[in-house]
Amino acid sequence: MTKSVQPRKQRAYVYNAPMHTRQRFVHATLADALRKEYGRRSLAIRKGDKVEVLRGSFAGTRGEVKEVDLKTSRVTVDGAKRKKTDGTEAFIPLHPSNLRIVETLMDDKKRVRIIERSGGKATLAKKKVEKKVAAEAAADSIKCPICSETFESNTAANVHLTEKHKDYAIEG
Repeated sequence: MTKSVQPRKQRAYVYNAPMHTRQRFVHATLADALRKEYGRRSLAIRKGDKVEVLRGSFAGTRGEVKEVDLKTSRVTVDGAKRKKTDGTEAFIPLHPSNLRIVETLMDDKKRVRIIERSGGKATLAKKKVEKKVAAEAAADSIKCPICSETFESNTAANVHLTEKHKDYAIEG
């Protein structure tokens, strides 16, 4: 932090701040229930958190954080969209001071340690990513058209076809 109280120098500090310092600029207040649970007033906003918009034309909107932009200190929320002139919808970047964290994503050990450091209680949640990866792997698997056996790669499927199903091989 700078020691100056001059607005000119405060703006210069924010504008020239390095990326690791900009993380401090994207903190938002916590909902009352989370304040009691975590023992702190605010927490850094992360992708996947559920937030409520407190100010502006989207006040009262709740949604999931889609992106946190440290360069501009703005957050894009799932519910805050506006229609462009060409008909497509675009996310409106919101300032973190206008948001309240309603539900946190607790899949990071660092975040749990931050909360425990201030005297709060938090438990590490299992990552939803593991379930998504398993579902994607199942969707990406290749099935044999003859016996419906599944394979992880095209090579394995081709080897299976040439060895197990020689009679069905298409000559060309």
